[in-house]
Amino acid sequence: MSHSSATDLPSAPPSESRRTTLGVFLPSGLPGVHQYIEALAPALPGQEGFFEIGIPHAEAVYDGPLIRAVYRQALQEGATMADLLRTVEHAAARACVVVMSYWEPVRRYGPERTALALAEAGASGAMIVDLPDADAAAWHEIAARAGITAPRFAAPGLPDADLDLLARLASGWLYAPASTAPTGYRGPLDLDGLEASVRRLRSVTPLPVVAGVGISTPALAAAVSPVVDGIVVGSPVLRALAADPGEAPALVEEFARAVCVAEQPVLPVLPV
Repeated sequence: MSHSSATDLPSAPPSESRRTTLGVFLPSGLPGVHQYIEALAPALPGQEGFFEIGIPHAEAVYDGPLIRAVYRQALQEGATMADLLRTVEHAAARACVVVMSYWEPVRRYGPERTALALAEAGASGAMIVDLPDADAAAWHEIAARAGITAPRFAAPGLPDADLDLLARLASGWLYAPASTAPTGYRGPLDLDGLEASVRRLRSVTPLPVVAGVGISTPALAAAVSPVVDGIVVGSPVLRALAADPGEAPALVEEFARAVCVAEQPVLPVLPV
């Protein structure tokens, strides 16, 4: 089965309107993850929806207690890169897949080996959230040779020079965190701050912008949707799976309706 790439997210201007799509984050090593992928895939918004599959890592500094606990359990039970690749292959047969990783698992397995293996498993891209500056150019070249994109995590407040370099190297999309808290945050969001961050990103790149972190309810997803091209939700789905796996697809459908219900106006690009 072929799927449109998650890198085919609608880009920023010159179009006058666009749709926001939805990605669901699932950590590799989560017990029952393959069954969850099968259950959740039909709830994604058609060919535009995607899975973001996380590689377990012991020092997941951007993640909150829920995802860290899943990673810790997976590692204690001997999770390997081979397990991750099987999960990617399983998900890629049902939807687009972008892998989310920290640098250490990639460095340990080998960047070239990782990129080629992910491409062979069907991933369309891989975002390394803590990619070291010294390794960034080489990783982007490796990813391009392997035929996968390399989205980048764009932390708020990056100096202009760093943001310009990140935007030049990135492919696929840029990730704008909706909160500076770790994943799993369930408080209010600074929507004005997020909008300012996204406007800044749009001033330096035509790449789509995807938001995640702290988008804990469909209502918040609906509020963020006009600002970005895609939204990723993880912890809300993981909490639903833990409470009642049978209800999780309905939650994903609710998120999908919240972000895809209507065409949204594109934010104007700020002058460079």
